[in-house]
Amino acid sequence: MAQIQKRRSQNVTGDLYVDSTCIDCDTCRWMAPNIFHRDGSQSAVFVQPTQEKERLHALQALLACPTASIGTVNKPTEIQQVQQSLPILIAENVYHCGYHSEKSFGATSYFIQRDEGNVLVDSPRFTPPLVKQLEAMGGIQYMYLTHQDDVADHAQFQAHFGCTRILYQDDISTGTQDVELQIEGTEPYPLASDLLIVPVPGHSKGHTVLLHKHFLFTGDHLAWSAGAQRLVGFRRYCWYSWEEQIQSMRKLLDYDFDWILPGHGRRYHASLEEMPQRIKECIAEMEATV
Repeated sequence: MAQIQKRRSQNVTGDLYVDSTCIDCDTCRWMAPNIFHRDGSQSAVFVQPTQEKERLHALQALLACPTASIGTVNKPTEIQQVQQSLPILIAENVYHCGYHSEKSFGATSYFIQRDEGNVLVDSPRFTPPLVKQLEAMGGIQYMYLTHQDDVADHAQFQAHFGCTRILYQDDISTGTQDVELQIEGTEPYPLASDLLIVPVPGHSKGHTVLLHKHFLFTGDHLAWSAGAQRLVGFRRYCWYSWEEQIQSMRKLLDYDFDWILPGHGRRYHASLEEMPQRIKECIAEMEATV
């Protein structure tokens, strides 16, 4: 829990605050951009919520914060209703789980609700309110893990839901050696008619992305940068091969999608006609740094 004695001086006066344990993961700033901003190397409250919708978004960010660095002076009376609002619908049958995990430095996890079986994309925190909501939404058939960094509480979700975990073999480690489906090879892997796993080595050797209809779940391969105002591959956080990540980025031009849903960085939505141009611009920027 956030501690009032650690409240950052950069917060405006009022009920909501961020304390000094913030790890600058950016989660609260994109979940409630009217309330939180970056001050120094951490987040802070720069406007106290005054409307019901602003308050909801702020408290959703409080629950999502991976380090419990967001707090309120007075105990929120509506916290149960806020818990029930997670996962948050993004579009159609795709949801943002919330409850980010410090184990993955606050990576975003998603939930795909399907008649054929639901999919959890990367691992949020295994916490009772979220588990209860996922049970009510039909449980989990597949737990798709984009890469080795964002697996967090995967074992607890598997033990509870009996789901099939999926991870590319090159990213298997001691903590994931019992993953049920370990993919290998360089070709796309059709998990179902509406679920295509595409190997994109670069950030890690075994990184993959998932294409579901017109949604692309990109893990740490590709995201929108709020600072640069463009799609980026994050060379600073490329742990395996920048050259291979560039080659992998070119693969995305073979597919049609209008949503980019990353683990780190911000989501991006454009038209099907515009998206290829944004990808090409990203590739050009990456090539310029080789």
